[in-house]
Amino acid sequence: MPNQHISNAIIKVKNLRLRTFIGFNPDEIAKQQDVVINLAVHYPAEMAAQTDDVENALNYKVITKRIIQHVEEGRFLLLEKLVADVLDICTDHPWVKYASVTIDKPHALRFADSVSLTLEKYCE
Repeated sequence: MPNQHISNAIIKVKNLRLRTFIGFNPDEIAKQQDVVINLAVHYPAEMAAQTDDVENALNYKVITKRIIQHVEEGRFLLLEKLVADVLDICTDHPWVKYASVTIDKPHALRFADSVSLTLEKYCE
């Protein structure tokens, strides 16, 4: 069987639950709130799949640790800024071709489970 081309790998991190200062109302400025982060990062995985060498794979732990540090240490007025910052971290590696980040802010509205915002970036 001929060596077939492998499409991009899609790394997904689901329901990363963190706490941060998010919002501009007095109670939001005073205390941290929960946020739930979901992301998808696309990168070419052909070399990793062929070689089984970690040097040829995108290290999702490194990306996730950077996100955790940035979110937990930051203060954000707008969900748009928080999502954009996380998206920048996801697309920082030169191998990344596309990323999508959704962040939910649970209990932001009285009668809704959460409010979420999604941003995506193509990097080619």
